[in-house]
Amino acid sequence: MLEIRDLHVNYGAICALHGISLKVEQGRIVTLIGANGAGKSTTLRAISGLVKPRSGVINFESHNIAGLPAHVIVGRGLAQSPEGRMVFANLTVLENLRMGAYLRKDREVSKDLDYVFSIFPRLKEREWQAAGTLSGGEQQMLAIARALMSKPKLLMLDEPSLGIAPILVRTIFDKIVEINKTLGLTILLVEQNANLALQVSHYGYVLETGKIILENNSDALRANAEVRAAYLGG
Repeated sequence: MLEIRDLHVNYGAICALHGISLKVEQGRIVTLIGANGAGKSTTLRAISGLVKPRSGVINFESHNIAGLPAHVIVGRGLAQSPEGRMVFANLTVLENLRMGAYLRKDREVSKDLDYVFSIFPRLKEREWQAAGTLSGGEQQMLAIARALMSKPKLLMLDEPSLGIAPILVRTIFDKIVEINKTLGLTILLVEQNANLALQVSHYGYVLETGKIILENNSDALRANAEVRAAYLGG
């Protein structure tokens, strides 16, 4: 579904990605793991059109989307739940969700709204509450649900566990697995909690200073001594 080839991204004179290549197969959960500053979020930002690559190919369903505007990419079926959640704080939960469906012209928005409320019942309880007054975990649920409301073919999640109480982290990841299984939705997951990311994903890539240094199925990466020492606490 998604194939990146030799992707280079610069921030001014600083090279953030040094020619990375990766694939995301349809219906799978693929994770990118690595330390802060490794280039994980930059990879997602380049895919979603928030930063323009210096060079390289980003094929989504066999069409090169590198450099296209973000709203065009969303319209093609690729949505991102950003790092830090970035909900519209002054809008209600329901208004945030409807913003996620802004580009849609079909008649199934209400049906999909019912679906995200069934996945995240806590949002239904708070649908008229201002998003800025939700807890961190509830805002993360809202950010994921808002991305789902665009009816994506591929969902990108950037650090969904960041700043969330540990008791809710497992819930968020259980919901990610549920979405993948019930919808068959393809997911590209960026996550600093490497152990949890590799537990829920099918395949993984390890990024280090803008380069992919290792890739394998997730179980093999969890068993890899190098990965265990660097990212899984030995």
